Amino acid sequence: MTVWDDLIGQDHVRAQLGAAARDADALVTAESRGEEPPEASKMTHAWLFTGPPGAGRTTAARAFAAALQCVSPDRALGGEPGCGFCEGCHTAVVGTHADVSTVAAVGSQILVDAMRDTVRKSFTSPANGRWQIILVEDAERLNEKSANAVLKAVEEPAPRTVWLLCAPSIEDVLPTIRSRCRALTLRTPSVDAVADMLVRRDGVEPEAAHFAARATQGHIGRARKLATDERARARRATVLKLPLRVADVGAALRAAQELVDAATEDAQQAAEEVDAKETEELKAALGAAQGGRMPRGTAGVMKELEEKQKRRKARTQRDSLDLALSDLTGFYRDVLTLQFGSHGALANNDLRDAIDRTARDSAPEQTLRRIEAILACRDALDRNVAPLLAVEAMTMALRAG
Repeated sequence: MTVWDDLIGQDHVRAQLGAAARDADALVTAESRGEEPPEASKMTHAWLFTGPPGAGRTTAARAFAAALQCVSPDRALGGEPGCGFCEGCHTAVVGTHADVSTVAAVGSQILVDAMRDTVRKSFTSPANGRWQIILVEDAERLNEKSANAVLKAVEEPAPRTVWLLCAPSIEDVLPTIRSRCRALTLRTPSVDAVADMLVRRDGVEPEAAHFAARATQGHIGRARKLATDERARARRATVLKLPLRVADVGAALRAAQELVDAATEDAQQAAEEVDAKETEELKAALGAAQGGRMPRGTAGVMKELEEKQKRRKARTQRDSLDLALSDLTGFYRDVLTLQFGSHGALANNDLRDAIDRTARDSAPEQTLRRIEAILACRDALDRNVAPLLAVEAMTMALRAG
């Protein structure tokens, strides 16, 4: 299985990246032999991957990184870079390659402190790989200072450095940065393509695979989680009961509290899995004895880690709420489909009775206002409004219609 097999429903992107990887391989090979590099090349030093959530922006970028680091002997025989089994491909895909650095937002922004060392590394030669690759998963979350740091590195990159930026849309990235990148736009894969992937890769039963792909409208990551995680299916079922539970003010406020509590629980569970290990590893690196006191002068480092963990926990909570909001939006979109008499397939066909009831008991104008209330809640969360206040405002708006 090649690294390109992870690009679901993105044949146009795969073709462009494959051609660029072949030209990049020819460039490195020519340099190693002391030959003149090819005059025409589809390879460039900066790429911008855009597309809707779940389309696989980061997956495409990481597959490209693996292809650039591919050391398969088959390349000399005309094989395509990105074999998927050599050390270069494997370590790039799993995130352990020394010359593939990944930057992701811990909180709501990528701070300049998180970029300084990475930008500095981008000006060095590859340690043992073919390229020095910097992958920024959430380029839309770069703040002014960190974006300026990236801009300086992208303007005058080192000869063997490649920047891979991922963002929902090209407008989410500074014009000065995106003008120096080659843009690739990914599309939401079809329900059938995602379902086929779940059957082939994860061994999911075809019926369950189609249910998950349809319910998530082609969002690859969410579809995989819904198909393989019983807890995720139970959480979705609870969220989609909310439209029928907001008949009065008390019920609307209780529903809001339950949504926030569930998101807080998700964040706490994720923190328990990561924070303790992260803290122990840092203590060991700073020279703390097992179960003993920390060395002098390390309190600031530990405090910085605690702040990072706090920001990550807050983002995990927001991400969990965002998932619930996406499910609610899908529910009301199905309601609107019935109200307008459309014959399109429903995303939540398993909840047909509840959707029918909501469609009969309300007008299309009310449904549109409810969708707007959900979008307003998402915007409020992005602006760091207290989660409970934002969700309560939404559930009250859902009740009012």
